[in-house]
Amino acid sequence: MTKKKLILILSVLIAVTYSCKDKNNEGSQMKAVMAIHDELMPKMGTIGKLISQLDEEITNDASSNSHAAAREDLKAAHKAMMDWMKGFGDRFDGDEILKAKVLTEEKQKWLDEEEAKVKALRDQINSSIKTAEDLLKSN
Repeated sequence: MTKKKLILILSVLIAVTYSCKDKNNEGSQMKAVMAIHDELMPKMGTIGKLISQLDEEITNDASSNSHAAAREDLKAAHKAMMDWMKGFGDRFDGDEILKAKVLTEEKQKWLDEEEAKVKALRDQINSSIKTAEDLLKSN
């Protein structure tokens, strides 16, 4: 086998490997995004409970600016989650989300954007919950 043929065969194998890897990566990236979504969904109930608890504290102590701020942060985090889910659902169909259907180049860019958004959202939600829980514990 000549050196040129060997290089050609290796090049083709590498190209095939990377093209398969990219398709698998899309699916695993979508799964990672959905795993963060699934991690955050149960926290929506926690946010609702914390808002109610903060409302009680604010009613009992009208001067509690930190409680009001924490409540607003929780509401903003909840709204951000709802907005993210709507936007995500508008960008991707069920087969792309659930069956790892291969994405177009444009949709792959969108998935990259959505992954960054959902990670920031996770930080926002976790931070707002922690702040509210810490405030409520200190009372």
